[in-house]
Amino acid sequence: MSQAVKKSIFFSILLAFSLSASFAFAAPLAPQEGPRYFIKTNNSFWHKSFGVRHVFENGFTADLSGIQVALSKLFGLEVVPVELLHILPESVINHPEAGEPLAKSEKPAGKPVEPVRVVPTDQTPWGIETIYNNSLITLTSGGLNVNVAVLDTGILKIHPDLVSRIKQCKDFTAPKVSVKDLVCEDKHGHGTHVAGVILADGGADKLGIYGVAPEANVYAYKVCGNDGSCWADDIAVAIRTAADNGTNVINLSLGSDLESGLIRDAINYAVGKDVLIVAAAGNDGPYPVSIDYPAADPNVIGVGAFDLLTEGPEWSSRGDNPNTAPYTVEKKDMEFGAPGVNIESTWKNGGYVILSGTSMASPHIAGLAAKYWQSEALKGTKAQKTRDLLQAIAKDIWTLGDDEATGFGLPQVK
Repeated sequence: MSQAVKKSIFFSILLAFSLSASFAFAAPLAPQEGPRYFIKTNNSFWHKSFGVRHVFENGFTADLSGIQVALSKLFGLEVVPVELLHILPESVINHPEAGEPLAKSEKPAGKPVEPVRVVPTDQTPWGIETIYNNSLITLTSGGLNVNVAVLDTGILKIHPDLVSRIKQCKDFTAPKVSVKDLVCEDKHGHGTHVAGVILADGGADKLGIYGVAPEANVYAYKVCGNDGSCWADDIAVAIRTAADNGTNVINLSLGSDLESGLIRDAINYAVGKDVLIVAAAGNDGPYPVSIDYPAADPNVIGVGAFDLLTEGPEWSSRGDNPNTAPYTVEKKDMEFGAPGVNIESTWKNGGYVILSGTSMASPHIAGLAAKYWQSEALKGTKAQKTRDLLQAIAKDIWTLGDDEATGFGLPQVK
């Protein structure tokens, strides 16, 4: 079939649609199921035709059907699929049923029941003790007035160890609106676990678990669905929103083999607003240069995992450090190593579970960044000064020097 014939067919389809009551370019179309695309135009005609998920400087995103993609290309529009990122694969997560749901106490019929407090097996797990360089520590401190955005699967707002830490709650994954305020429900659990590592405060009764910086505030931004998948445009808008709303540190325990231009631009925007971004390196090791994006971005602190013996597990991704200048951060370099094996933290049912992965390593560093945030630094330099400090206090681990698994090493509380 010739190109001319193909175009004729498409124009016939377009004409048929335009004459029907169900296809009017003057009104927005209902969101379509299927892949998401970035359309490189901000012409209002196409906004109205396809509906808009998010608007960016040079285009917008939308969920398009096959016919909409074909028509876009027919009219000369550049249409690019939006990248899909993921939290850790289930195959590398140690997920025992260590935490029981919030139970109900026994009371006589007709009387109200109250939840029974679930407690962790260890209030200061080995990862926290390692970051604090103190195996006898019983509680943690720090992070006062520092805002940490956790871009993940959401957070259980009523968890006793997190309820006092939540400052903002937004859902960037809702199907009918691009951003939904006051909603960040976590049906997966990953985001709640990550947040606990950063800033769990033990709860009002002090019976719960402690994170690295329990006085910090959390911005709970749900950017991943309940299956752990995360659209790049939702992440990019959440990063920009966090930067605009006064975030100091962003944790991204998610990744992809491919770099997203939308996320890269959002990272640059946030860095320009003096935000420090920390990301999990991924679980694609031990293959060389297997570090995921956005951790592979030099504007982001990439964090690999190690175990109780400070050995890097095979599944923790590797950076390109042996082939780049030592003790500098270049593209695809690993920057730090942190506890990431058998990490106990808060869970979606109000209890606690033990998980493994670089997703658990990254929040240890994000929490330490919040604890050591350089609030007295000169304007515009706080994030970089904090990053410089973390590098300066890092202890060499794993193999000698700036290695591909743990980079500068392990930063610890001094």
